Amino acid sequence: MPPTVPIRAATLIVMGTSVLSLRIDHDLLERLRHHAARSGMSVQDYVVQTLVRNDFDERFQTAVEETEKFYGLA
Repeated sequence: MPPTVPIRAATLIVMGTSVLSLRIDHDLLERLRHHAARSGMSVQDYVVQTLVRNDFDERFQTAVEETEKFYGLA
């Protein structure tokens, strides 16, 4: 009888991609370049890493709320 080979179940995750194009102020882009360079990353990689951080949603919501307060929308 031949030896049995364990069979591992595989999970296939299909991930699509999309393009996000941004128009950014020159000074902001320079700040992003500086932060990315300090981390040894491209600007694109730095932005993506920032967006996928665990606390991004919370920080983004806080920024939206502060902006609304500033402009008197809240």
